[in-house]
Amino acid sequence: MMARAGSEPKGHVFVIAAPSGTGKTTICRRLLERDPRLRLSISHTTRESRPGEKEGVDYHFVSAEAFRELVEADGFLEHAEYGGNVYGTSFRAIEEPIDGGLDVLLEIEVQGASQVRERRPAACLIFILPPNLEVLEDRLRGRGTDEESVIQRRMSLVDRELAAANIFDYAVINDDLDEAVSEVHEVIAAIRDRRGAEITLRYGRAGVLERWGQSLKA
Repeated sequence: MMARAGSEPKGHVFVIAAPSGTGKTTICRRLLERDPRLRLSISHTTRESRPGEKEGVDYHFVSAEAFRELVEADGFLEHAEYGGNVYGTSFRAIEEPIDGGLDVLLEIEVQGASQVRERRPAACLIFILPPNLEVLEDRLRGRGTDEESVIQRRMSLVDRELAAANIFDYAVINDDLDEAVSEVHEVIAAIRDRRGAEITLRYGRAGVLERWGQSLKA
């Protein structure tokens, strides 16, 4: 289900990933409101829906058996276990909009992003960082959707997710939401215009992670 040899996708794939609680969902929603060329890829998941979430809008909520059948049929571009549940992006979710000249936004976990890097190397991967780990934990608690054990499990994954950030192209720190949305959109616009090299100095993953790490020590 990969693109045929010699065929050139008409749209781009933009991956937004981050530790849970960093704000990637809100950033993606703001990007969709701002940019009519973006389409959100609706992921499949085995987790239960949260209050206010809608089938086919927030996720495709499926059973573990149905998810496993899709994996066996090679129906996913990426899939990953996170927090005791499984999430995945189907090929179908991205191929139709891309073939129509639209750009697809994938809001996924870091583990899934590594699979996108392998299976679709041309995708642009953007990592979202919290201001610091204390703010991250406060945001998780402030959501009021997870039990304490889930919060602790998510926090225990953060070091591993940060270590895996080297697969990403760009990074943005979500300290101020409006500013973070604008910065991610600046990256998207530059990739569309083939100006990726111009924004590497400001948003290149290695430089941003270094500056972020230094700020934690200050």
